[in-house]
Amino acid sequence: MIRLDRARDLLCVVDLQPTFMPGGELAVADGAAIVPVINRMLAALFDHAVATQDWHPADHASFAEMHAGHPPFSTVAMPYGPQTLWPRHAVQDTANAALHPALSTARIDMIIRKGFDRGIDSYSAFFENDRATATGLDGYLRARGIRRLFFAGLATDFCVAWSAEDAARLGYEVFVVEDACRAIALPRPEGGTTLSAARTRLAERDVSFITENELAGR
Repeated sequence: MIRLDRARDLLCVVDLQPTFMPGGELAVADGAAIVPVINRMLAALFDHAVATQDWHPADHASFAEMHAGHPPFSTVAMPYGPQTLWPRHAVQDTANAALHPALSTARIDMIIRKGFDRGIDSYSAFFENDRATATGLDGYLRARGIRRLFFAGLATDFCVAWSAEDAARLGYEVFVVEDACRAIALPRPEGGTTLSAARTRLAERDVSFITENELAGR
């Protein structure tokens, strides 16, 4: 059992938006099932939380339709490295780009919008995909004395994993609440899936996968 310190522990809710829910433009299977799990944790376990929000212009460079001959989920080379191409999603000022209407936001202290620069994608809550351009979240957390981060949201193998990996690299103790996440799990040409690769990467950073039932409030 992990006993939480409400002053120094924080829940990071990643991209809980209708665009990633069943019926959305980039649906993650069973994504809606995590909304009540996250709401329970916000109500009973965490006094502090932040949320991320994918927030793309309509002609974002990560959209497959911007690359003739390249279908969704294929990969192209971008100046900052390989880029998975996505169906158009999370377009600024659309209803599906809003935070999920059922998400309880009373304890969400800050919202980080990412992916708003047309030319670069942004999975992580901490950095754009060049892994150098900061969002400012690290400074915000350090100024408030946050030491441990717990991640929930969509999708486990992309925005959750990149956020958790960066958090560990920055020196936080990091947990992924597995039953409060869902994955895309794309197949990889070299074998396995994006989920298995993400889990391996996170294990190398000492990121722990836990469940809601392993958390206890103080």
